[in-house]
Amino acid sequence: MTADQWIALFAALAGGALRVGVPFLFVSLGECLTEKSGRINLGLEGVLVLSAMAAFGGAYLSGSAWVGVLVAAAAGAALACLHAALCSLPRVNDVATGIALMLLGMGLAFFLGKPLIQPQAPQIPALPLGDWSDISSVRAALQINALLPIGLLLAVAMAWVLRRTRAGLVLRMAGDSANAARALGYSVKRIRMGATMAGGAIAGLGGASLTLFYPGSWNEGISSGQGLIAVALVIFARWSPLRCIAAAALFGGAGAIGPALQSIGIGWGYHLFNTVPYVLTLLILVSTCRPGTASAGSPGELTANAK
Repeated sequence: MTADQWIALFAALAGGALRVGVPFLFVSLGECLTEKSGRINLGLEGVLVLSAMAAFGGAYLSGSAWVGVLVAAAAGAALACLHAALCSLPRVNDVATGIALMLLGMGLAFFLGKPLIQPQAPQIPALPLGDWSDISSVRAALQINALLPIGLLLAVAMAWVLRRTRAGLVLRMAGDSANAARALGYSVKRIRMGATMAGGAIAGLGGASLTLFYPGSWNEGISSGQGLIAVALVIFARWSPLRCIAAAALFGGAGAIGPALQSIGIGWGYHLFNTVPYVLTLLILVSTCRPGTASAGSPGELTANAK
């Protein structure tokens, strides 16, 4: 390989990690916020797929990609609100409800999105980070999603709110000890409802990045399980919004290996490299989950519900 090919490869890996990692970042932040309140939402795969379809439809009908982004956040919040409402009922299991809502969200997206498979919608603008290079492949690889800076700022803001504000303290209290929160006069049901809806809206931004930037179209297989992978990603990040950035970059880089190699003419094993994110998910779950023990940073209510 020549020096230019090595540069192109590393640029493709870096740019691919940033592109592929954006949905992981938003979905993991949404799940992190939800789980911090003491509720788990396995329905985020349905949220991601439904919001991706809603984003594409909103952008197509309105002619504005940013309208599509707002529609995606609203769709994610709506499905998450249904999840929160059902989970607040007596004797309703979070995990079972999440799986049911995942199927509902995907079914709605597939049904309502049938007319959107062929049309083209306005795309989210790209931020050119490769103008320093004279190599066209490097400049093309470093076209970054304009939602990425928003996601980074959101992660920093979420970490600050959770650690430095009264609202963050109350949210973490509801996640660590619902009885303590109730003893102080807080409504755990309302806290979890708000956190789940906010988490769904944030995850919806990840759906918008799928259909309005990369790959930039709507089809029924667009998510490829990224919403479910985000649950493992949150465990890997130890329920820290800032660590979610690094975890999303890691998963994004894993998903970018195949396309990066293909960009420099190495096509062997392309589909095999596409399995790397799923293998990484299995490794993380096997290495971090121990029966009868709580993972470091895990909200206390999640551990109590798992027993």
